Amino acid sequence: MVFLHGAGERGNDNEKQLTHGGKLFLEEKNRDQHPAIVVFPQCSQSSFWSNVKVKGTGAERLFDFADGGTPTVPMQLVIDLTKEILAKYSVRKNQVYVMGLSMGGMGTFELVNRMPETFAAAVPICGGANISTAKNLKSVKWWVFHGAKDDVVLPRYSEEMVAAMKKNNVDVKFTLFPDANHNSWDPAFAQPELLNWMFAQKRKTKS
Repeated sequence: MVFLHGAGERGNDNEKQLTHGGKLFLEEKNRDQHPAIVVFPQCSQSSFWSNVKVKGTGAERLFDFADGGTPTVPMQLVIDLTKEILAKYSVRKNQVYVMGLSMGGMGTFELVNRMPETFAAAVPICGGANISTAKNLKSVKWWVFHGAKDDVVLPRYSEEMVAAMKKNNVDVKFTLFPDANHNSWDPAFAQPELLNWMFAQKRKTKS
């Protein structure tokens, strides 16, 4: 399980990235029901997980997502780390997952786009991506979350991605929380079926 944090948790202390999501995987019930290797990499303060240009602030903030290109240094490091973990540890190769929020939700889309044959399920929360990448996301099961009142990353970024994914026959679920702002990860983490759904997804492995 790879978890990509948001912009507010960037740094080099190797602690802030656990702010959101850490407790979810530390809960004894979840650990008992879904034992897993959970990895929380941390993005450097001056960079992003995904190739995106950010313009403006607040509700006027716009995100211009690149279609591919050279990955950012943190994204390349996550790719390398994921490959190393899969090679060195006793991981069920058909049960590899990725989840992320905000900047990490954007990174979730991008990581799957760059490693399309790796993950069984992906959960981007209040993220977005270039809709042209939707055609590369077919081999993964998706559950996308966003807050309808989000004024940091507008909900249209998830809505447009989900629409593009459906046009490309991607298996995607979409939950829009009517009263949530940018902290839509809180109601997402509170979904009692979230982890059950995610860990139930399995990739068909090559024989």
